Amino acid sequence: MNNESKRLHPHAGLAPPGLALTVATVLGVGATSFASPLPQPDSGGLLRTDNSMVTVGIHRGMGGAIAWLSWTGHPQNVVNHHDPGRLIQQSYYAGHPLDRKRDGQSPHWSPWPWNPVQAGGVGAWALARELRRLQDGALYSETVPKLWDMPNEDASALMRQWIHFEPDLRNVVAVRCEFLACRDGEADRWGRVANNGQEIPACYFVRKFDRFRTYLGDGRWRAEPTAPGPPWGRARPPLNAVAVFDDDGQGVAVFSPAATQPWNYGPHGADRAAGPADAPCVHLAPIDVVPMGPHSTYRYRFWLVVGTENEIATSLDALRARYGDHHADFEPAGKLAAPATSSPPPTSR
Repeated sequence: MNNESKRLHPHAGLAPPGLALTVATVLGVGATSFASPLPQPDSGGLLRTDNSMVTVGIHRGMGGAIAWLSWTGHPQNVVNHHDPGRLIQQSYYAGHPLDRKRDGQSPHWSPWPWNPVQAGGVGAWALARELRRLQDGALYSETVPKLWDMPNEDASALMRQWIHFEPDLRNVVAVRCEFLACRDGEADRWGRVANNGQEIPACYFVRKFDRFRTYLGDGRWRAEPTAPGPPWGRARPPLNAVAVFDDDGQGVAVFSPAATQPWNYGPHGADRAAGPADAPCVHLAPIDVVPMGPHSTYRYRFWLVVGTENEIATSLDALRARYGDHHADFEPAGKLAAPATSSPPPTSR
């Protein structure tokens, strides 16, 4: 993989309060790539559903992550799935960074904390062990994720995901995520509990959707300045809703009311004509910070809203009225030691 197409991890540039370092400031955007691109999984693994306006799909060979999103105003797929760190997916940080190069850890992602990624790691896609349509029409996936920094190592964790259409809002996709850490407790090599930044969720869209707008309520928007990243831009949306638009006025908004920190956002690469499987993309990620322990459980919900600026604004106002006070459900690590002071994400990404 050349420098232009080097892989971007979902958490690239993620920094919890007090930390400014990012992968780009340490390695540089043009850092040497660590591996060849993984072949795309067979398209037959895609399970889709639609409501005559919006189509959303999850892929078995991509860990059950959201690999497809389109709507009547934009019938092409807007989800970037260039590699396992893209898509719209779950990905979490826990513990302290470890140097495991002797075990095969990618030298470009070392030292690295415990980092299960729904769609896969540096050397392998994850395979959803369940992928089905429920009786109520919702799409369900259940996945043992991969550790990001290792070539093909399953994480001691389980990710579940439910997707349905929001009642009475035809342009809204509702997603419920559940993460269960199943590590070895205090004897675990990653060590004590620490506060880690989490993306809820990590989102990657096709490159042309690079007009970033923060929603301010009642039809009002704020344009966010953009520059190619990483490092990503940082925005603090007061209503936890940010949208990306193309030149035709079509867009996708992410509403994640459980976010507690500034969001990461920005474009990567210069080719605005790039497609879903290409390296150039745009990134958007709501952020929360939690002390994710070896036996933690974390649950949250987010919503994807598509259409024109006016259509998205109308639905976001309705969602705020319904779910504006939603918070993540976090069950910490049992009887483990009290959380240490805030532990930053790795500075090698």
